[in-house]
Amino acid sequence: MAHMVFCARYKKEMEGLDEPPFDSDFGQQIFKSVSKQAWAEWVERQKMLLNEYRLQPWTPQAQTFLVEQMQEFFFGDGSALPAEYVPPSN
Repeated sequence: MAHMVFCARYKKEMEGLDEPPFDSDFGQQIFKSVSKQAWAEWVERQKMLLNEYRLQPWTPQAQTFLVEQMQEFFFGDGSALPAEYVPPSN
């Protein structure tokens, strides 16, 4: 049976992640309240942030920034897009 959560982003019951994404309290919070769909959207947002800000994900500064953006994305008003961001055209 699928792990079900009340998704913090979508405000409804949805299928949750198979396991916590991080071995931390924040990872447990995400596991308990973020759906697979919302997590997939975050992964795409994170790629965009890494590229737009030219972040090196192994640096502490980038990790701190990404965690702040993740908290806002899931539990806040949503993370803001970079001012210079232009979505790809299809």
